Amino acid sequence: MGMIAGVVLTLALFGFIFWPERNPFVQADKTRVDYLRERKDVIYENLRDLNFEYLAGKYPEQDYAEQRAGLEDEAARVIAEMDALEARGDFGRRSRA
Repeated sequence: MGMIAGVVLTLALFGFIFWPERNPFVQADKTRVDYLRERKDVIYENLRDLNFEYLAGKYPEQDYAEQRAGLEDEAARVIAEMDALEARGDFGRRSRA
């Protein structure tokens, strides 16, 4: 009896994990604001890593300053575009009806 229950449980588990959705080609809708939020997070992480590596002595001050300025400029552009999109009313994910 325990063996049958184990087999049924295993089959149910595999069915739950691997059961295809109605349309396997549908992906989550990602808006431009969602992309920009992800990009901003990556830029901030890169800035933290750059600062850590500079403090660890891996970068000369001139290289550090150039890379930091480039990352800060990119972050400013991303945030400006996010603000412009949000001002237009595009707040990210749209709810599905």
